[in-house]
Amino acid sequence: MKLLHLALVAVLAGAVPAAAQDWPTKPVRMVVPFAAGATPDIVMRLLGERLQAKTRQSFVVDNRPGASGNLGTDAVAKAAPDGTTIGISLLGPLGLNTLLFAKMPYDPFTDLALVTRLTDMPSVLAVNADVPAHNSAELLALLKREPGKFNYGSIGNGSLSHLAMEAIALKSGTQLVHIPYGSSPQAVTALIRGDVQIVCLPAAAVMSQVQTGKVRALAVTSPKRSALLPAIPTLNEAGIDVDANAWNGLIAPAKTPDALVAAIARAVNEALHDQGIREKLQGQYMEPIGTTPAAFKSFLEAEMRRWTPVVQAAKIKPN
Repeated sequence: MKLLHLALVAVLAGAVPAAAQDWPTKPVRMVVPFAAGATPDIVMRLLGERLQAKTRQSFVVDNRPGASGNLGTDAVAKAAPDGTTIGISLLGPLGLNTLLFAKMPYDPFTDLALVTRLTDMPSVLAVNADVPAHNSAELLALLKREPGKFNYGSIGNGSLSHLAMEAIALKSGTQLVHIPYGSSPQAVTALIRGDVQIVCLPAAAVMSQVQTGKVRALAVTSPKRSALLPAIPTLNEAGIDVDANAWNGLIAPAKTPDALVAAIARAVNEALHDQGIREKLQGQYMEPIGTTPAAFKSFLEAEMRRWTPVVQAAKIKPN
């Protein structure tokens, strides 16, 4: 009986693809659906360097910006499901864009395998230094006194920076004018100039200007104060229940075998928590996460439940 059991174990082990036991066995393409220098690009390049050093395999970043992240995410969806193509993506192309675009080139719910959530970064509610508000409560009172007078900048219709401000307006009963820009730097430049008075952008995009005094940080969007920005209160502390942290996750083509997806998740999560990478991420106000594929799926489902009503109530459409 013992010999039979050992034989069965050997057969089952042999049935698992070699790549699932030892990933990667070939060079890996790492697709980033945004331009070089964007937060997802920074994350992928750090991971690629660490994984390449450890595995002695080549990891090549492939930037495919366009269509609010759909273009690069579609490249992952249509790749061979053999572990040689992985990608980074976020809420829009992983689900929310289905509410914004009349037609998608892929189905994010059936054409992608969720591997692991990678990083999390608080968004920062910030104002131009000339705005007479030094905390969230003062800003909301100002917006209520003068509805429709103030503009806010975002990095595009349907972006987290757009959704966060619309959620704040909905929860506080205020009115704002939305002006979309092509990138975080453009939105921050508009804030400094006074073209817009308010933004809610990832911390990495805002904090350098806060330190110059040209921009004032009022709140972070995390449920509790960020360990990386402990002096900045949360929106919740002002009575506004908005959680809008900027996160990203690793994806693969949908038909990638479960065992291979699990192997990729293990390798990436180990790299993600390398001390050197952790310090570099935290220098960009990002916390490494690392989850199982199942936990990533549950998280994404919760995010869709959170933001779908905001998109519908604000009648948000793509640029």
